[in-house]
Amino acid sequence: MSDSQVTADARQRSLTGGIYAVVAFTAWATLVHYWKMLGQVPALEVMLNRAVWSVVFILGLLALTGRLDGLARELREPRRLAVFAVTAALLAGNWYLFIWSVQAGRALEASLGYYINPLVNVLLGVIVLNEKLSRPRQAAVALAALGVTILTVHLGVPPWIALLLAGSFGLYGLLRKMAPADPLVGFAIESLAMAVVALPWLAALELQGQGSLFRLGWQTDALLLLAGVVTALPLIWFNAAAKRLTLSSLGLFQYIAPTGMFVIAVFAYGETFTTYHLVTFGLIWAALVLVAIESIRTMRRQNQ
Repeated sequence: MSDSQVTADARQRSLTGGIYAVVAFTAWATLVHYWKMLGQVPALEVMLNRAVWSVVFILGLLALTGRLDGLARELREPRRLAVFAVTAALLAGNWYLFIWSVQAGRALEASLGYYINPLVNVLLGVIVLNEKLSRPRQAAVALAALGVTILTVHLGVPPWIALLLAGSFGLYGLLRKMAPADPLVGFAIESLAMAVVALPWLAALELQGQGSLFRLGWQTDALLLLAGVVTALPLIWFNAAAKRLTLSSLGLFQYIAPTGMFVIAVFAYGETFTTYHLVTFGLIWAALVLVAIESIRTMRRQNQ
């Protein structure tokens, strides 16, 4: 194969990976609207349905792709299962808080959390993994901290939704590194762990006549039953992107999701966006630009 063919294949691979990444992160952003359409169902019940139907969909997918053996192998590793139990709890909490924030009209604060998340990852790397913090990243963390402080002074309380979403997802990512597995297999185990609690909980709600499934119309039923599909599909597309892109390149696409959430919250739902919000988001956007520039420079040095 000639050098030109290799280059063309690499470009095609990167282009395909980029398309998958855009689709995945855009899908994650539009989940804001999906959960908003389920506003008549309590957030906890939505999360429980999401967990149960995710198991159904992901196990079916693993069966179709012949990867159930990988799931069986992981289930025979007690130490890894313990890690997955913790990550499942973090993921469930993250899901619930995100759904609740959207239904409560606080999607803007949720978007702030996902903007902050990369910076939380930087801090966790320093605190837990003893990674060195470069000057651009030091400046980025300082800018983000200043932004959060300004919003805290304005609101009178910290933006706890944003901080909890960023913190829980940051810890989730850190712990998943301790139990490396096929992403879909890992997600299947986490979904199974959540379903162990979610399924009897939902059954109890139905027996008490308090459940929403099959009681609020076919549109609500469809949204609840498809909650697993809309959860798993972006993950599948993300994995397809990850196989074709470098980690640094993939990281630059991650801001599509919170940006989409931001646009939907402010322009579609008309959530309050004050000058203080503008300053806070502006400082965090500046911080992310610093991190992105450093990532691009690092990537270029590695490619030389």
